[in-house]
Amino acid sequence: QVQLVESGGGLVQAGGSLRLSCAASGRTFSNYVVGWFRQAPGKQREFVTNIGQSGSSTRYADSVKGRFTTSRDNAKNTVYLQMNSLKPEDTAVYYCAATGSILNKNPDSYDYWGQGTQVTVSS
Repeated sequence: QVQLVESGGGLVQAGGSLRLSCAASGRTFSNYVVGWFRQAPGKQREFVTNIGQSGSSTRYADSVKGRFTTSRDNAKNTVYLQMNSLKPEDTAVYYCAATGSILNKNPDSYDYWGQGTQVTVSS
């Protein structure tokens, strides 16, 4: 079992920045790929980014490339999502998730999920 807790969400103006954290407990965190997903009201959950076990491999959705950066600190069992140049369309609940499998954009491939943190970007 892996328990995940997101933090760092909030209200920000367009063009601003936020940093989300995903703190893990339980099994050896460094064994897991971690992904970030988001879900806006009335929309399906969508892939944002993921990061490999060592942190050297990352993937991003086209909609966030160049604006968002994910990183991890395995010593602290934490993954981060730095979000810059935020847009109103980034408004959503953001979830981190973990999988013992390979880097994957499909949320069904992730076994463990946090409770989510709300990000609201005002125009």
